[in-house]
Amino acid sequence: MKVKKQYLYLFMELVAAKLKFIEAWGKLGSEWGINRTMAQVHALLLISPEALTTEEIMDALSISRGNANMTLRDLIGWGLIEKQHKAGERKEYFFADKDVWNIARQVAKERKKRELEPVLKVLNELSTVVGDEKDPEYKTFKKSVNDINKLAVNVDKTLETMLKAEESWFWGSILKVFK
Repeated sequence: MKVKKQYLYLFMELVAAKLKFIEAWGKLGSEWGINRTMAQVHALLLISPEALTTEEIMDALSISRGNANMTLRDLIGWGLIEKQHKAGERKEYFFADKDVWNIARQVAKERKKRELEPVLKVLNELSTVVGDEKDPEYKTFKKSVNDINKLAVNVDKTLETMLKAEESWFWGSILKVFK
């Protein structure tokens, strides 16, 4: 009897830890501008050893079918999960890559494409504005746009390096900068 109680205690501890992780990942995602539910579904799939069905995801997170379907489509669009089929079954299963470096690179790639590249395009257009070099408004505008553009280009180069790099080389290079 003692063994069963101990096992139940450990099981309850794992269940609570999983819920805490899902909530924390959801909060982190929302702070980074990613839909909270999207981050929670991703978290659930990250900690699931097997691929899950839409119904299992809905039950685990108490979300509607529409929300689950939309969220799963978004996660597939971000390249963070894959849809799988099992022989002889009509259900679709969803699985997340568990390699954190791959996840970080994929998120960086998507954020670069969705956020940084459009800003770079606008900044490049704005840097071509001509005006009177003696006009304080023009000088301030031109300097601000050029400075922000330089920063954005450097961020873009850093992200490109990260996307092409191996994990150990990248972190080793970053640590050298801070020494």
